[in-house]
Amino acid sequence: MLIDSHCHLLSSCYDDVKNEIEKAFFGGVDKIIINGYDVKTSTEAVKLANGYENVYAAVGIGPENVDGVTNYDIKKIKELSLNKKVVAIGEIGLDYYWTKENKEKQISVFKSMLEIAKENKLPVIVHNREATKDVYDILKSYESFGILHCFSGSLESAKEFIKLGFLIGIGGVVTFKNAKKIKDVVKDISLNYISLETDSPYLTPEPYRGKVNNPCNLVYIASEIAKIKGVSSQEVMDVTSRSVMSKFDL
Repeated sequence: MLIDSHCHLLSSCYDDVKNEIEKAFFGGVDKIIINGYDVKTSTEAVKLANGYENVYAAVGIGPENVDGVTNYDIKKIKELSLNKKVVAIGEIGLDYYWTKENKEKQISVFKSMLEIAKENKLPVIVHNREATKDVYDILKSYESFGILHCFSGSLESAKEFIKLGFLIGIGGVVTFKNAKKIKDVVKDISLNYISLETDSPYLTPEPYRGKVNNPCNLVYIASEIAKIKGVSSQEVMDVTSRSVMSKFDL
């Protein structure tokens, strides 16, 4: 079993999305969660998920897309969340790396997304960049669970998020030679708390770094984690897939 818990197989990212989905399945991926990040992409994610048995959708408004968001947009995400192929609210979260000027708006939208997740008993897929304390405090207050997408924090923060009920999302960055921090996190936490993701079309792993990513490249991420943990790639695939399926209705 091999699951990509976070990718953006969307028309805004690829010329031929259907070809990318077929490429992923042909390359050995069993299940895919396509993450939206605003109303438009979330709507497309749901449409694609409804067209494939093993494609699922996560819907939400991400921190880089909160400017101009209205109650109408929040309502649309809530409506989309009711679709049977929606398995999470995501990609959502906070990002203070690019700007803190709209911090309050980011927090407001993030909380609105978490309210939808809580109401529908759905896990969340969370983006966190240089906002760890706020993300942690807010997630704790909502008793949220799910995945910390593209984790880049410390070992200590990883352990705290795990206690809340989160998996640590590991993607292509772990294959980069200079990625000591995330390699150390992978080494020290249990494989049971790791989920695999590609964030396609971004963050392509070695040996294809710099090229357009696809979920089929999960095998390189699994291989690197296997080397770090001293286990087989198959064990990494099986354990991480079971962990994702324990959180998500796939």
